[in-house]
Amino acid sequence: MSDTGQAVQPGLSGSRVAVLGAGKMGGILLQAFLKDRLLRPDQLQATVLHRKRAEMLTEQMGVVVSTDNVAAAGDADVILLGVKPSQVPEVVEQIAPVLSPEKLLISFAASVQTSAIEQAARCEIPVVRAMPNTPAAVAEGVTALCGGRYCTADTMALAQRIFSTVGRTVLVDERHMDAVTGLSGSGPAFLYIIIEALAEAGVNVGLPREVATLLAAQTTLGSARMVLETGSHPALLKDAVTTPAGCTVDGILELEEGGLRVTLIKAVKRATQRARELAG
Repeated sequence: MSDTGQAVQPGLSGSRVAVLGAGKMGGILLQAFLKDRLLRPDQLQATVLHRKRAEMLTEQMGVVVSTDNVAAAGDADVILLGVKPSQVPEVVEQIAPVLSPEKLLISFAASVQTSAIEQAARCEIPVVRAMPNTPAAVAEGVTALCGGRYCTADTMALAQRIFSTVGRTVLVDERHMDAVTGLSGSGPAFLYIIIEALAEAGVNVGLPREVATLLAAQTTLGSARMVLETGSHPALLKDAVTTPAGCTVDGILELEEGGLRVTLIKAVKRATQRARELAG
């Protein structure tokens, strides 16, 4: 990352933030900012495509929501782009007259590179590219962040603070962002299939569906926390469950015979490939 450009201090106490495109993830972030008390309602603005939805969100959230991207961006110190990837260049070009190196532009549109946003902005504005995932809705997401050429350590710290309201953050090189999309961006869908399959298996061996679903979901959650909080390699944690000649080892043999490991690897690789195609 370059040290040129205007540094943004890693704090939002006096800053104004605009979310352009308060759709699914944009709405999640708005609610998280308020719940986490990162920002006051009077520090926030958002935009949507239709006036009636803007009026509804304004009433629901107590935040000014409009259809005017230029006005919202003009009033903001930090601008978050939540529009569809295909719309990002158009929206950035639209708001370019009100952008400056003193502002921070954060995009969480999949596969849109920082260089494309910088080109559309037509100024040396710090640009951060973010890849959050849907568990952000329950503040258990993970967001990968990378900075454009005008970013500083302070701008990245500010972006981390913003996305810490919805879970964990990690800094990566931009060349890894498509892989992030394939793993943590698409990963929840893969894990939902696994949870669904485990629950179906529980039903198959006689458990009530509600109980089976709870057991499958909580077991997945608890296992993930074990990895994160112990720092142990997943293989070591697996071995701790697998006793000689026990039940678990027979189940693992079935998984290996069915190719679950290889199938999951292929799924992440295919999703990554698709992200690269979209970026191209």
